[in-house]
Amino acid sequence: MKRQNQSSVVEFILLGFSNFPELQGQLFGVFLVIYLATLIGNAIIIVIISLDQNLHVPMYLFLLNLSVVDLSFSTVIMPEMLVVLSTEKTTISFGGCFAQMYFILLFGGAECFLLGAMAYDRFAAICHPLNYQMIMNKGVFMKLVIFSWALGFMLGTVQTSWVSSFPFCGLNEINHISCETPAVLELACADTFLFEIYAFTGTFLIILVPFLLILLSYIRILFAILKIPSTTGRQKAFSTSASHLTSVTLFYGTANMTYLQPKSGYSPETKKLMSLSYSLLTPLLNPLIYSLQNSEMKRALMKLWRRRVVLHTI
Repeated sequence: MKRQNQSSVVEFILLGFSNFPELQGQLFGVFLVIYLATLIGNAIIIVIISLDQNLHVPMYLFLLNLSVVDLSFSTVIMPEMLVVLSTEKTTISFGGCFAQMYFILLFGGAECFLLGAMAYDRFAAICHPLNYQMIMNKGVFMKLVIFSWALGFMLGTVQTSWVSSFPFCGLNEINHISCETPAVLELACADTFLFEIYAFTGTFLIILVPFLLILLSYIRILFAILKIPSTTGRQKAFSTSASHLTSVTLFYGTANMTYLQPKSGYSPETKKLMSLSYSLLTPLLNPLIYSLQNSEMKRALMKLWRRRVVLHTI
């Protein structure tokens, strides 16, 4: 959609945590450490899976895509937030704000569907082990990955285009840590009712439908695990599923509360904390969850480390 000419706002001010000036320095340090740990953790997973041919199977290739999304998602938000915390007044251009919104929606939407695809992969592996290779063949895997990224791209394009078409002619202070859609929409000086209906419906489909499919998959997985006769087999099946379920709970829980709520549902500070949960904590914890609970990932990491040590000593 074309942006209307009556928009007079050429830049926005990100307030971040300006209500707590005494904490700005400490928050900057904490978030910088978290961001660096997120980059390193996800980069390690991408490198390990890319280099180890034994991990070139759907389960780990989905994880590789998830790490790319998490690394990108964090990079879209964190550098700007660190700038906000290190300066008294942080401005972001009109175009820069909507570019950030676009990528937040793109990577957030892609993560929703990737988590759903990973649940389907675990369902196929545990509930139909004999037919797993046929159910999750290369063609199906590629379609699920492409579909996840395409839906994220479509979500970002449609929603960002629509929001940027509204006139912004009054306040330009965004009381949030980033240019997320709900925070920016509050500043539009136009009737946004139609967009809110679309946004709620779209968010319902994009967040809740995959979540319900994941929930159903794990109910089936739980019953299948309970039928496994050996304790070792049950533990292995539960271990591979528990890590994914933990990621789902972290991401979907806070995303649902942020995007499927009335405007007055939570205070601005609560919204910021919920946003931090899925934009900061989930990308940080995913590498730890998947690597610490997975013997194959630990084996591949040790193999890569030993190779590095050998090359270093030559």
